[in-house]
Amino acid sequence: MIIPQRIEIVGNYLAIQWNDLSESLIAFEKLRKNCPCALCQGESTLLTKAKAPKLAFGPKSMELKEIRMVGSYALQCFWGDGHQSGIYPFSLLLELGKEKE
Repeated sequence: MIIPQRIEIVGNYLAIQWNDLSESLIAFEKLRKNCPCALCQGESTLLTKAKAPKLAFGPKSMELKEIRMVGSYALQCFWGDGHQSGIYPFSLLLELGKEKE
């Protein structure tokens, strides 16, 4: 299982060094726009799928203020606009780090 060994905020990027010694550099804007929470992505139940609302992002929306580990599987991001409900699994962070800007 690939897990982060080191995580840092560097400028407007989240830098992650993984335990396989690969590295990911993810722009805050990309990270914020891919927030996996129900507010940002919509919410599914057994019978329905609620669409995500159109979100308006301001400058504070792209300011990453803090990150916290969630168990041994994810990060929680705290944004300048107060948004903090997104739990980013390591698998998502790996994927975002591989995608070209």
